[in-house]
Amino acid sequence: MAFKCFWRRRSMVKIGFIVEGQTELILIQSTAFKNFLSHNNIELVNVINADGSGNLLPHNIEGYIQILEKSGAEKIFILTDLDRDICITKTKERISARPQDIVIIAVKTIEAWFLACTPVMQLLLDDMTFSFPEPEKEDVPFQTINDLLIHYTGRGIGRAAGKIKLVTRLLKLGLDLSLSASHANCPSVKYFMQKISEVARTATA
Repeated sequence: MAFKCFWRRRSMVKIGFIVEGQTELILIQSTAFKNFLSHNNIELVNVINADGSGNLLPHNIEGYIQILEKSGAEKIFILTDLDRDICITKTKERISARPQDIVIIAVKTIEAWFLACTPVMQLLLDDMTFSFPEPEKEDVPFQTINDLLIHYTGRGIGRAAGKIKLVTRLLKLGLDLSLSASHANCPSVKYFMQKISEVARTATA
């Protein structure tokens, strides 16, 4: 995951994440993502798995935030999927985060970000010409990737722990959200990387 470095300054900004599920947890806790943050003077102090979007409600989030702040987090990201919500605004209203926290909504699920990482998808499917035009228009991006695997390689991910297997495999292939953010039609991951960049700018010499 050769993420682009935004800033290089001496002091580190400490951040924490509240994530919807295991896929997000594996991605955010990956060595590659931590190294990317470190190169941008950001330290990941803790990640809390809410274990389902239904648990991302104000009375739960308050406790998660307390844990992250005790861990030293100066900035908190909340990462969840849009899923079947009508729009990002509705999802944010349901979460009701504090103004200082950064809510990131993957449209429609985080696997759309994987579809947007064209070079890694090419490696996964063994087709260097592959590109997916509209990742965020897929209702179930994980199923789309599974179907693509079956079509291109004759073998899918499988249902048992399939999402965990997928993100683990893609990380080994070099999953890079900077590349996902360069996709013309995946604005939610671009927004995420922009927010990381903004946090990086708060680092002081």
